[in-house]
Amino acid sequence: MRMLWVGLTLTALVTGVLVLAFGDTAWVPGLAFGGLATAIQVAAVLVVKPVMNAPLRDMMLRWGVGMGLRLLGVVLFAVAVLIRSDIFPALPTAFGYIGVLIPLLFLEIRLLK
Repeated sequence: MRMLWVGLTLTALVTGVLVLAFGDTAWVPGLAFGGLATAIQVAAVLVVKPVMNAPLRDMMLRWGVGMGLRLLGVVLFAVAVLIRSDIFPALPTAFGYIGVLIPLLFLEIRLLK
């Protein structure tokens, strides 16, 4: 649950910075891809946490699922930018996703200990 609140806070913070840096067109990609990054991280933690003390094979399989979810986020970024670059300009969209995902990855390490 902590990951969710931190992700939502980061999404709001990153979106605010993006709007200041890129103007009013940056709030949609900031909120959309910050929210996507939050959802992906919460799902990845929910997938991995139950098997942290399981055999390495089981844990690595679930870890791979989490990495696949993160890769899906990158694919969704590319699709959004290529199809609707008027709504999702490349830099604000990338910063919205990465600006939330990377700090949550570091938080994941602490939560899974």
